[in-house]
Amino acid sequence: MQTKQSQHYLVIALLRLSTFLLFAGRAWQHLFWDAPFRALLWDKDWMEGMVTWLTGDTWQAYVTSETAGHFIDNLIFSFGVFYAAMAILTLVINQRMKGLTWLYALSSLALGLLAFLYCKDKFYHLGQFFEYAIQFSLPLFFYLALTEKINTLKLRLYLKIAIALTFSAHGLYALGYYPQPGVFVDMVINTLHVSESAATYMLYLAGFLDMVFAIGIFIPRFAKVSLIYMALWGAATAVARTWANFYMDFPLNSLHQNLHETIYRLPHALLPFTVLIMQFPRILGIFGKNFKI
Repeated sequence: MQTKQSQHYLVIALLRLSTFLLFAGRAWQHLFWDAPFRALLWDKDWMEGMVTWLTGDTWQAYVTSETAGHFIDNLIFSFGVFYAAMAILTLVINQRMKGLTWLYALSSLALGLLAFLYCKDKFYHLGQFFEYAIQFSLPLFFYLALTEKINTLKLRLYLKIAIALTFSAHGLYALGYYPQPGVFVDMVINTLHVSESAATYMLYLAGFLDMVFAIGIFIPRFAKVSLIYMALWGAATAVARTWANFYMDFPLNSLHQNLHETIYRLPHALLPFTVLIMQFPRILGIFGKNFKI
């Protein structure tokens, strides 16, 4: 009984931490940098009819208008404010604050929209969309776990599906099914100081392992090693976003430009670890018998 209670407390704590980091990182991005809203709002095929109907102006006038540019900037900033508020809420919300839980469904929709915008910006590669499966489903997972509206077995299954989608989609890029991103190659080179050919080979290997372990988490015999790998690899790929782009000559600028990408990707490590705790509760022994949150 004590182990189950400790497991429950730890799962909620890990989901809370993951959700906070996700919101904090996305808030940082939207408040200080950019998000791909222009991929939709400046798409003539999608928006011309609506724009000309709403404004009475031509498409050319719209895309060259300072007012339209300011509107998009303010829209991105507003999403940043929303994510910042959700990060704060996530630190304090409890079961007695049921009137606010609908905001987590709204935030999942917002993050799903963001994933779609990245997907659209990358020529509608489905892999780009599902690479964010952990992120756009995480607020819902936290809400369901916090309010106990889902049993442990179902929650674990849904978490595994999101994890598998994220890692396999990431693997499709590493394997070269989609064009292998230059940023991936550069991160490997800058982090490990290897040649370009070696970096490319290592990415192929990483992509293959992503696929293998994305399947392995559903096979009881291989689930533990798969989840441990995913937790470690998820942490490594998150940290690499900052590590590979950190310059001692400009430390604060380097952190400001890149640290948010690490922060909102840390759930890619924390969720596999959460599922590991759920499926193999004996691992709780490393935290002590009386873990409480």
